[in-house]
Amino acid sequence: MAKNRLSETVSASTSVPNTEKSKSVYFPNLNGVRFIAAFSVLVHHIEQAKAAFGLPNLYSNHIVKHAGKQGVGLFFVLSGFLITYLLLSEKSKNNTINIKNFYARRVLRIWPIYYIIVLLGTLVLPHFKLFYWQSAAEVLSNVEAFWPRLSLLMMILPNLSFIFYELPYLCSQTWSIGVEEQFYYLWPWLIRANSWKARIGIIVIFILATASIFLIYFFFFTSNTIDDLPRYVLFFFSQFRIMMMVVGGVGAYLVFTRHTILNFLFQKKIQFIVYGILLFIVISGYEFKGINLEILSIFFCYFIVNVAVNPQSIISLEQPIISYLGKISYGLYIYHIAINVAIMNLLQPYQHTWSLGVYNWVMYGLTIGLTVGVASLSFHFLEQKLLAFKVKFSH
Repeated sequence: MAKNRLSETVSASTSVPNTEKSKSVYFPNLNGVRFIAAFSVLVHHIEQAKAAFGLPNLYSNHIVKHAGKQGVGLFFVLSGFLITYLLLSEKSKNNTINIKNFYARRVLRIWPIYYIIVLLGTLVLPHFKLFYWQSAAEVLSNVEAFWPRLSLLMMILPNLSFIFYELPYLCSQTWSIGVEEQFYYLWPWLIRANSWKARIGIIVIFILATASIFLIYFFFFTSNTIDDLPRYVLFFFSQFRIMMMVVGGVGAYLVFTRHTILNFLFQKKIQFIVYGILLFIVISGYEFKGINLEILSIFFCYFIVNVAVNPQSIISLEQPIISYLGKISYGLYIYHIAINVAIMNLLQPYQHTWSLGVYNWVMYGLTIGLTVGVASLSFHFLEQKLLAFKVKFSH
């Protein structure tokens, strides 16, 4: 029965919200997942900014301190799940994957506001007092790193830029966009390939290309020596969370093939057990040394698969406000740091005259309100118009 319900849930779907359009694929609740991820990151950065301004804050609390990377991790798993399901659907229908169309859709979805925040955060906003951030000013004062940093940013390699030169704080969140883009450079080719020999070749090419760019910048555009190389390589892999997206892809495969293990995993008692363990990990701050986010990604994938296709899910996120905020979550993620910095600077004269409670209410209210407003404008007047072009690349 569970298998039949799963089949009915998937086949009754009509579109994938926010990321990809398809006539045959729709998953409920995933905008709610985006909402959780985006607001985890937003709260993390607000408390981080309060700490930087010397205000009483919750940044030292392990839940808040880890909320940012956990929120980004949830985004990674969700991205891997959706992209993999769509690629599997296309290959099943057409016996191949149109790589050109895939990349055209990704460019239309990701690049426009990525470039907006990169150019604003690097070239424009730092020159305005309202957006002043001391560490960002120090990063930008390194003249020798300016062009190498900007070149990596323009190639959608902000994670490499972050490793070698740091990123101006106003666009520091874009490092994760780089990781996602590199996943996209690899994943559709692997899904399209029909043999393990071909897949191994694709992985080798991907590794060689990534390593080449990494080493060129390391040796020719930094002052580091070969003794520093292991440290930078370890730093790269600590940020390169591609395995989290692969875990999401495994979840998509289980859903796409309607694997019988889902009949077990979808039971209500299993949901209570798994969510209970996840809550314990988050609340207690327990960490799996070296692979913490990869372990968490398994829990995140379980959560995503359940709310997406399990008709007996004990969690429902299909609420109008939550769904809308999830729909504009990319803008929330991209714009929130610059807006938070502006609000913190604007309210600086009142930091010690208002009570902490009043200050927090005003600061949080303005930051969240303006972020939602800007993200909404961006979504309706820019992103949606560009998304309309994706229809041309959906076949």
